[in-house]
Amino acid sequence: MSRRFLLSSGLAVALVAAAGLLTVTTPRVFGQAPPGEAPAGPAPKTPWGAPDLQGIWTNSHDIPLQRPLKYADKEFFTDEERQALDKQRGAIVSEDTRRYGKGSEQDVGGAYSTNIFLSHKPTGRRTSLIIDPKNGRMPPLTPEAQKRRNEIREYQLALLRATETCKNNRPGCAGGKYGPPSPRRNEAPPHYIATGGAGGGSINRSDGPEDRTLGERCIAATLPDFGGAAGFYPQIIQSKDTISIFYDTGQGQGWQRIIPITNRPHLPSNVRQWWGDSRARWEGDTLIVDVTNFTAKTDFQGSRENLHLVEKFRRKDANTLEYTVTIEDPTTWMQPWTVTQELTKQEDKFNRVYKEPRCHEGNHGMPALLIGARVEEKAFAQRKGPDPATLCSAGCGGFAGGFADEGEEANPFIQ
Repeated sequence: MSRRFLLSSGLAVALVAAAGLLTVTTPRVFGQAPPGEAPAGPAPKTPWGAPDLQGIWTNSHDIPLQRPLKYADKEFFTDEERQALDKQRGAIVSEDTRRYGKGSEQDVGGAYSTNIFLSHKPTGRRTSLIIDPKNGRMPPLTPEAQKRRNEIREYQLALLRATETCKNNRPGCAGGKYGPPSPRRNEAPPHYIATGGAGGGSINRSDGPEDRTLGERCIAATLPDFGGAAGFYPQIIQSKDTISIFYDTGQGQGWQRIIPITNRPHLPSNVRQWWGDSRARWEGDTLIVDVTNFTAKTDFQGSRENLHLVEKFRRKDANTLEYTVTIEDPTTWMQPWTVTQELTKQEDKFNRVYKEPRCHEGNHGMPALLIGARVEEKAFAQRKGPDPATLCSAGCGGFAGGFADEGEEANPFIQ
């Protein structure tokens, strides 16, 4: 799907959210009532006596997945530090993000200022979602995973080599160099290109849908999902034997997850699914979900078919749901790692949403993108246009979420 469509379809939600973005009032600590307000009531139970996890939930604060290196072993921000970060981030995203010049590849790739359409929430108390290892960062990659990542990156850079991105030493070409079009444009990728993030990535080619990112293809959902700038409102519904979670991913790319509460074993190892195979059980007031059987096309931070998750859902009080997940893949990381996140309950009546994943139905961007690539090839063959290998349509760099790729205007959470 085109980035323009993805962003514009979320306009209504984002404009409502914009009114409260990056306030500099004292941030609210998760699970703690603001001064003058009554504390949240106790965690409710279902009619059959199980902990009630139901509701529409969201992450009320921005917390980076990994702790920025400059904060080292600092687990929590002070209120003063949070206010200062809110002020710094607010000043960056309030500026005009069209810094590469109107009409440049980076400008077109960014489509327009994403600040209008994406949510920037107040800084959270934690310095990272990762709580184990204690440094708040993902464990080192295994040699096998690093080799796969390097092979993908080398292929990406080969397809960018003849573009303005490399000619002008943009961040998108970091590690590469400018030169003539690479013959690797005619090769298949060394691994399935699953995501736009680490371990996967976009490639600067449009031979078919598989060249494009999962977001453009309307299949951007991932597990585990910690939310993002486009909004995050998972809804949980439960029965005695089943938990249903609808993940409101991006704009119109939501997906329904059905989790059986059972002692039955996982599917046979030869049966693989995009979001794995989930099996749940109760341990006291906590729902434990074991997830295996992912596919080789899955990509979570570089992990693929060997990804194993142990999720924990616990209702702390009437307004707070604690989600903790331990992530393991001995072929990708040197040790397991754990993330925790606290979600705030939304008002049920005024946040009703009709769950109709609609991205595919409106995805005119993908056929238009592929048609455009064929037009460019035809024009070049007739000596009426530039070599398509010199044009950048993916991996060009730019300003994600209103932040620069590097320097003083980069997101302070990732420096």
